Order: sequence, then C-alpha cells, then structure tokens
Amino acid sequence: MSVLQFSLNTINGQQLQDVISPSSNINLLPLAFSFTDNELSLSSAKPASSKVELVVMGDILVSILHTIFRQCLLNSPTLTAINFRNQLHSYRFTVDCDDLELARHALANLALDNAFEAAIINAAPKLSLPGLLVMDMDSTTIKIECIDEIAVLAGVGEQVAAVTELAMQGELDFAQSLHQRVATLANAPESIIAEVAKSLPLMEGLETLISALKQHNWRVGIASGGFTYFADHLQQLLALDDVSANVLEINNGLLTGKVLGKVIDAQAKADYLNALQQKYQLNPSQTVAMGDGANDLIMMNAASLGVAFHAKPIVLKQADCSINYHGLDYLLHWLA
Repeated sequence: MSVLQFSLNTINGQQLQDVISPSSNINLLPLAFSFTDNELSLSSAKPASSKVELVVMGDILVSILHTIFRQCLLNSPTLTAINFRNQLHSYRFTVDCDDLELARHALANLALDNAFEAAIINAAPKLSLPGLLVMDMDSTTIKIECIDEIAVLAGVGEQVAAVTELAMQGELDFAQSLHQRVATLANAPESIIAEVAKSLPLMEGLETLISALKQHNWRVGIASGGFTYFADHLQQLLALDDVSANVLEINNGLLTGKVLGKVIDAQAKADYLNALQQKYQLNPSQTVAMGDGANDLIMMNAASLGVAFHAKPIVLKQADCSINYHGLDYLLHWLA
C-alpha cells in the first residue's frame, strides 16, 4: 500500500532528512522506495532478507540518493532504520545487488566526485554487540606520520617523507622502507621523540568513536608500523585495550638507527587483529579494521569490515567502505 508520494521536481534539491523526517516517519519503517523519472513513492514493506545495505547520511540530497541507486545498480531499496549517532542521522537501506564489488567502486567514484559519505556494506557488524576495532596509528588515529616528524627534527625530513609516501602508496616493501628510514635517524637524540610524543594531534572524531564503542562493550586497539613510543602514549591517553608497534633501539640517549624485533608489517597487523579477536573471544563477524595506507590492506581484508580512512587510492580501491571527508566517528554509522 502506498504511504507517501513526492514529486522529484519538488524534493530533488532537498536533504533526505527533510523529506523523510526521523521523528515523524520512523514508526512507519520499513519503507520500500520506488523511483520513477518524476516521482518517489514510499510504501509499507516487509523486513528484507538481503544483508547488503546502503548507508547514507541524513544530509544527502534526494537527487544524489537517486543517482546512487541507479548508477550502483542497487535494486529494491527498503529503508529499514534511521540512526542518531554522534549528533547526526544516518539512513540504512537494504538493497539487492548482483555485483557488490562493482557497486562499491561506483559508489566510491560518486562519493569522491560529489563530496559525500556513504557505504555499501554486506552483513555489517552490530554496534549493540561486543566487537573489535583495530586502527592504524599514523594518519589515522593521529594526524601525522611520526617518523616524518622525527626526521624533520633530526634534519632528514625531506628524505624520509619521500620514502614514507612511496611505502603508503604500496610502491615499496614496508619492512625495507622502515629500516631505510630509521637508519637515517642514527645518533639523533632521544629527546626529539619525546618532543613529538608530547603533542600528538588526535584525528577528528577519535575520542567520540572510542567512547561510543566502549559504551557498547567493544575492544579498541592500534596496529602500527610506527613506534611503541607513541602507541603506548596513546594507549594510556585513550584507555585503549591493546597496541602493537615497532620498537626503536635507543642507547645512551641516542637512536641507533635500528628497530628491535620483528617489524610490524602488513601481515603482522592482520595477525594481530586475529589474535585480539581470539583473545577477547569475539565473533569474527564483529571485527573492524581501519587504515589509510597499503600496509593496512591485509588487516582490512582479515576483518569482517575493512574501512579506508582518508586513504591512498590503492586502499580506497580495495576497502569495503571508506570515510573520505569527515572524522573517525563516522564509522559509528557504518555499523548496524
């Protein structure tokens, strides 16, 4: 039975949350969406069996939503939930999708071209159930690449930053690049590390995200190709459950230019995620990994949901979904 009908000429330029008000329409859910060239019709629907969801923010334009359904080849959209998290509304649609990878690539291109956040997720982890989030550190939980900042203070900034960028793009082996960069820091004073550590700039939305996840009994950790000096500091500052990172060798107050022990590379990050999932006895379907560089891809693939955050093109191409313009707390909306 038809519940609501709208002329697209009237609503195309409006935000979804102004057309489908969270307060007045939530009791009508689920609602089946049907677009024609001129009209949007909403009708009562049965709960959908599909586990594939399109998630959009409430401020998305109706015209953009229509374009997403059409260009991503998403059929039978049914609005099943309107969530209010981190002071924002998001709308969840179950959809039929014959080619999930193709749909995600189309959505990623649309999102970048039109500067909006959205995700197509298959069997999304549930916020209401205990879960695990493992994040990269540099340029994800914090706004800087720590080794680049150390290198600037050591007088080798440009040399190290160039190698870092190649490694994040996946054009250099990570372990090789790490040893190469750390070697340039030989004989630099330990004090420069402490100087970087005392003013680590946290990424937008980080504290909001951690607080919300902790309220729902989630575990949160960091897996970093950076250094324990900074990861341990963040663990204390943010009450993280666990961290894993590389150990810089320091003798007599000077960096030796060496890393102690096994390098935390891409595979080590994935192994760490799996170890934490088993340690905390969590369902594998409740695991999320988030990062920005090529070194995060294996970990993201090992998680039930891999999220690219302000990421390099190689990561965007392979991630399940992304956050491109806003803070880490947008992850709360991608969770069911």
